[in-house]
Amino acid sequence: MNVFDTITALSTPQGVGGVAVIRISGPEAVAVADNLFKSQSGKKPSGLKARYASFGEIYDADKNIIDQVLLTVFKAPASFTGEDVVEISCHGGKAVTEMILKQLVLNGARIAGRGEFTKRAFLNGKLDLTQAEAIMDIIEAEDEISLRSGENHLQGKLKEKTEEIRGKIIDVISHVLAVIDYPDEDIDEPEEKEIV
Repeated sequence: MNVFDTITALSTPQGVGGVAVIRISGPEAVAVADNLFKSQSGKKPSGLKARYASFGEIYDADKNIIDQVLLTVFKAPASFTGEDVVEISCHGGKAVTEMILKQLVLNGARIAGRGEFTKRAFLNGKLDLTQAEAIMDIIEAEDEISLRSGENHLQGKLKEKTEEIRGKIIDVISHVLAVIDYPDEDIDEPEEKEIV
């Protein structure tokens, strides 16, 4: 995986549905979308206001319409991955999503690996490791308890708890080391219950 190139993938499950979302992320995300999309007002993605969905059409290399879509641009660092991101909401059929992905690849993106958007969010400081893992927990949750657990981790509750425990361990180690390093000082040895 090259973390400096532009990637694309279907962000919704494969299959037939009313809507599918295709995501593009990386330094050339907007430029790639510029080659395929024209809004109803005639603007390319590079001319659109960030974080606002724009209605328009996706075209193939021969200027044939593939689909009518909603396209949203998220400029770095204000995106999930911390990079420029474009999200295309298209009709959810197999043919239409495959045709759009094919055009995105022909215009410079590559198909993302499993979890690569989340990996980029982690590498760009948008998520910590527990939050990145929590996203997978949420996606794979099969019951309410698993979902709640994943949501708590995503909100940072696991990180808060581990930081609290880490702080207590550092305090105990510091106390023990002070007793060892400064035997002539009047430092009380930590009690066993404090260490436990």
